[in-house]
Amino acid sequence: MEFSHVSVLLKETVDSLNIKEDGTYIDCTIGGGGHSFQIAKLLRPEKGAKLIGFDQDAAAVAAATDRLKQFSRLLTVVHSNFSEIGQVLSDLGIDKADGILLDLGVSSYQLDEAGRGFSYMDDAPLDMRMDRRNPVSAYDIVNGYSEEELFRIIRDYGEDRFARNIAKNIVRKREASPVRTTFELRDIVEASIPAKVKKTGGHPAKRTFQAVRIEVNQELSVLSDTLDTMIELLKSGGRISVITFHSLEDRIVKQTFKRNESPCICPPDFPVCVCGRVSKGRVITKKPIVPSGDETERNPRSKSAKLRVFERGSDS
Repeated sequence: MEFSHVSVLLKETVDSLNIKEDGTYIDCTIGGGGHSFQIAKLLRPEKGAKLIGFDQDAAAVAAATDRLKQFSRLLTVVHSNFSEIGQVLSDLGIDKADGILLDLGVSSYQLDEAGRGFSYMDDAPLDMRMDRRNPVSAYDIVNGYSEEELFRIIRDYGEDRFARNIAKNIVRKREASPVRTTFELRDIVEASIPAKVKKTGGHPAKRTFQAVRIEVNQELSVLSDTLDTMIELLKSGGRISVITFHSLEDRIVKQTFKRNESPCICPPDFPVCVCGRVSKGRVITKKPIVPSGDETERNPRSKSAKLRVFERGSDS
């Protein structure tokens, strides 16, 4: 299956980075290369411009490399999680970047390729690994975690009020035989939720699948642990633009940007700051940028997207 992914908030994201033709830009989730293609068109390799793309999915690395082959003079694509950004840039001899982009979440390709096990719409082995080198799959979590651990991730990462019942029923089912496929997990979730609730909202399995996927790929911890590093890697005036697709990601981005803008921890009644924490820059998007009605109509998966932007300060 060809790697295809519709780039969300494409123009808004590229515009937010204030691309300089001689700049260095990092696409931390290059996917099918949609955002990077638009960025690369604005860069001039003869002026020293560089574009570094990260992805932990080997299929994305291959697809982006092929799609962006006309920009090979300025492009480097790395098969790695963006948590390695500091080490990778150091190895490439890059000290600071003019712009960093993250387009988070699961790609259209990953959802639509049934064999990857991301979707409750297709029957497939439980997998959900974005990086297939990862030794832990959805099967390991669903069949290996305790009931309490399953409850925690479904409650915290899926924000599902029926997390306790779902976890209990997963454990009950696997005692008879392992839960091996997406449809088996989907059926357990559906049986755990009251009929009247299933009539409203989205598919009842959506939250549990999201929770397991986040746990498999450690998405929230990687994001939380790496955003501060990315801000440190920006040049003065450089920007980081992050697209999120659910409230858990968005909360981390919003809070991290706010803390880097206003890091002071002195009590409010202190006349002057004594904690010594200095602002790293400013939040450009006081409210997140969201897709237009036209975009959500063309691409329903963009509906929950939010773009937040932070600019590194000159004195930090």
